[in-house]
Amino acid sequence: MYRLKTSAEFDSAHFLAGYKGKCANIHGHRWKTEVIVESPELIADGEKRGMIIDFGDLKREVRALADSFDHALIYENGSLRETTLAALRDEDFRLIEVEFRPTAENFAKHFFGVLRESGLPVKSVTVYETPENCAVYEED
Repeated sequence: MYRLKTSAEFDSAHFLAGYKGKCANIHGHRWKTEVIVESPELIADGEKRGMIIDFGDLKREVRALADSFDHALIYENGSLRETTLAALRDEDFRLIEVEFRPTAENFAKHFFGVLRESGLPVKSVTVYETPENCAVYEED
């Protein structure tokens, strides 16, 4: 089995609604996303012969996904009052609403799905919330 790994980072804020602890408050992270793609075979001919995928193509996809979340407040649908959202929008803050609780575990699964949908042969996605703490998502 052949595997490639690349990573991208982004800065964003989030909070965990309904959580009883520090993470209930808005706080930021330098998220790091590592993506592993795999294939039992390499491309047999042409310009990309001997590759699973061109590293440039892989990095471009992963970087674009990370960039789409960069410098934003990521919040779960229904976790903020409309008046709060209106005030944040009025200040032109970049807000990203997601349909899941914005944990490292859920980000790993979400990124896996987005990249798999784009056609990448994704094996696993690891999302670091801090340099020492990460969540990994993979499917059999």
